[in-house]
Amino acid sequence: MKRRAADILKDALALLAEGCAALASHLLDSLDPHSEVRRSRREAMKRHALRTSTLTTVSIAAIAMTPGWRTATLSGQSGAKNGEWRAYGGDTGHTRYSPLDQIDAGNFSKLEVAWRFKTDHLGPRPEFQFEGTPIMANGVLYSTAGTRRAVVALDPATGEEIWVHGEREGARGAAAPRQLSGRGLAYWTDGREERILYVTPGYQLVALNAKTGVRVPTFGKDGIVDLKLDDDQVIDPLSSEIGLHATPMVAKNVVIVGAAHKSGGVPTSKTNVKGYVRGFDVRTGKRLWIFHTIPRPGEFGNDTWEKDSWSYTGNAGVWGQISIDEELGIAYLPVELPTGDYFGANRPGAGLFGETVVAVDLQTGKRKWHFQLVHHGIWDMDIPCAPLLLDITVNGRTVKALAQPTKQASPSVFDRVTGRPIWPIEERPVEQVEVPGEWYSPTQPFPLDGRGRPFNYDRQGFAIDDLLDFTPELREEGVKLVSRFKLGPIFTPPVVSKIEGPLATLAVASAGGGTNWPGGSYDPETHILYVSSSKNLSQLGLVPPRDPSKTDLAYVQGNAATGARTTGGSGANAGAEGAGGRGAPPATGSAAEGGGGVALSVRGLPIMKPPYGQISAIDLNKGEIIWQVAHGETPDNVKNNPALKGLTIPRTGRLGNVGTLVTKTLVVSGEAGFGTTASGARGAMLRAYDKATGKEVGAVYMPAPQSGSPMTYMLNGKQYIVLAISGAGYSAELLALRLPS
Repeated sequence: MKRRAADILKDALALLAEGCAALASHLLDSLDPHSEVRRSRREAMKRHALRTSTLTTVSIAAIAMTPGWRTATLSGQSGAKNGEWRAYGGDTGHTRYSPLDQIDAGNFSKLEVAWRFKTDHLGPRPEFQFEGTPIMANGVLYSTAGTRRAVVALDPATGEEIWVHGEREGARGAAAPRQLSGRGLAYWTDGREERILYVTPGYQLVALNAKTGVRVPTFGKDGIVDLKLDDDQVIDPLSSEIGLHATPMVAKNVVIVGAAHKSGGVPTSKTNVKGYVRGFDVRTGKRLWIFHTIPRPGEFGNDTWEKDSWSYTGNAGVWGQISIDEELGIAYLPVELPTGDYFGANRPGAGLFGETVVAVDLQTGKRKWHFQLVHHGIWDMDIPCAPLLLDITVNGRTVKALAQPTKQASPSVFDRVTGRPIWPIEERPVEQVEVPGEWYSPTQPFPLDGRGRPFNYDRQGFAIDDLLDFTPELREEGVKLVSRFKLGPIFTPPVVSKIEGPLATLAVASAGGGTNWPGGSYDPETHILYVSSSKNLSQLGLVPPRDPSKTDLAYVQGNAATGARTTGGSGANAGAEGAGGRGAPPATGSAAEGGGGVALSVRGLPIMKPPYGQISAIDLNKGEIIWQVAHGETPDNVKNNPALKGLTIPRTGRLGNVGTLVTKTLVVSGEAGFGTTASGARGAMLRAYDKATGKEVGAVYMPAPQSGSPMTYMLNGKQYIVLAISGAGYSAELLALRLPS
């Protein structure tokens, strides 16, 4: 029986590979008029298809009887241990899980403020976009904070500052594409020595003595590794647009660092710095390896870049969190798309490793497997968050798995050893439009659930049925408003914006999520993935640049009614060395992005039907959603809107990027955005849900919204929950909660 399954699998793989090769040959026949070149490329693409086919339509659930399938008990990622929180995601697999249970459904609403830590003094002006998650190790809490991205060590019982460290980077910091306090830092110890590692806005890796906050003199050059050097490319120390707001990741003797860039909606050129990923010796700072996210000639995947576009195209960084399986010795890289978020004519081809999950050897950086989630991306889908490493049970067999939440609101789930999909991922034809010069992939990957249905936990694309429907009149106004836009399913391409229409392609589960940088969380006991999502509506329009002398791209993001987008990405020009005023968070949605789009609302109401934000629980043993709940109170502009007077509106949830924390019995997450709470106070609520049912079991007032993901720890017999809060008019603060004494 096992032999028969193995033969079937072998035949299925061969057929799949030949099918991909035939498709590639057909495309090359139509694109390349030179027969001798076409013939050689066809054979290269056939070899490429045979090498890269990774069971896109065959699920692991169907082949569990093949020889070599794992039957032994697997350790996997089991969350934060010993009452601590030693990594950004709780562990290096980013489960964001803690087995602590002192805070539960019966007492959550009784939580009180244990301490507060304001960060206003950590830079020349306050920060209003505090996205970090602190860590707690060996009795000390550590966090990045403030517009200078300082590092602070705090007493986790009182919030008292123990030490602070900051770097003044001058012009280098002012030119950084990703400023402010970032997402956090990393902790390393060998049992004798303890270090804190973080990346500055100016893209320098710093190692600090965890006890004193002093730079470690034996690491790099006096405690600093200049990340703009030794990167297999020339990077200007001041003007090059490369940096990072994610944390480094540490396992064994290796610290891994990714890269981020300016917003790709309006690139200054088709040529940009490449976002290579590097591993360094955690003791000395010596570079151990580099992974070229845009492959060079002779490297795997270079043949997916046509017309030598690999040579000048940049970006393709890893700006989300990297995950590591220390036992397997594998790091997992969620790679963003290459230069040009919405226009890719200058980079024809599928473009590996853009928007690809890549597994590399922890010690050498050598590729072990990969899976591209978007071919030749032109939707700014990226891969925005950490792959979650987890062990699940499929047909009675334990599988070392990886679950990747996405902006598409589709979880892609793989065997993290081999890269094979757990649930099927089908290549399906997608629409192509006529943007001059653009290269389109004829198919895109579509994840399916355990029953073979589309596996999405939130809306995708945009259709008339997605419009608000509180009343027939409001729906009709919405229909009229979107009549000037192109509508369609996921992967409907951007269009050249025309004043007579279409102004743009409308899409949710695209640039703004779905699920963005906070990612998900996972319960290793029940094998349930919890993930928040938001219905951020993107306007995917293209216009010629405002000033053609400032870019060599024919089209950039924009709208015929308002012009090209002019603003940068998250945290751009808002840090200590920047000139960004008070550092308030950017408004969300295309209409707020400096010409990226037009306002889309009906009588002050969001044009989308609710829920605007939600949390989904997904059983990964079965590949199915078990519950969903609208997360966040109905916004004031909806609750108090005159057009809805007399109507009973169920809780709608709120737009925004929020992360979740899972404990023994609860799922915990704060609201995004300010609102009027039940007491009449302006602020937001930290909410707890029964993790088995999704029923809300408690809520606690916060003076500002959650802006960084929550964490928890136990100290002196007390469980604490700590999270970053901030927003317009309320500067950054760490808020610590515990039960009354």
